[in-house]
Amino acid sequence: MKPLIAVLVGGIVGTGLRLLADTLIPNTETGFPFGTLLVNVLGSFALGLLVARFWSGTPPWLKAGLGTGLIGSFTTFSAVMVSLVAHGAHELWLLAVVYFVITLVLGFAAAAIGLRVGRVTTPIDWVDE
Repeated sequence: MKPLIAVLVGGIVGTGLRLLADTLIPNTETGFPFGTLLVNVLGSFALGLLVARFWSGTPPWLKAGLGTGLIGSFTTFSAVMVSLVAHGAHELWLLAVVYFVITLVLGFAAAAIGLRVGRVTTPIDWVDE
């Protein structure tokens, strides 16, 4: 039951943060989706950092709440796909390809940096209740 509650709470927080990001940096069907790119790159970095720094010895319910709940609801693969389809529908193929490549490259880089930063710091040893 703890993992479910943790995912629900993390999901509420992550969704709220995502709404804030979308409000501050709105996307359009024909413009470059900077808001979606930003949240996905930040989420990739954050998950990489969490995995490297906190995952070892972290209770499963906390992993579920932070990974699946918080970061999973903050980032979204579906928003990337919707942007790509919208760009294609407006025949903005170059923009779609550039966005897709930038998303992949920056997402991988952010995750790798997060993992590296997380490994440099001392891991926290959680006490499982």
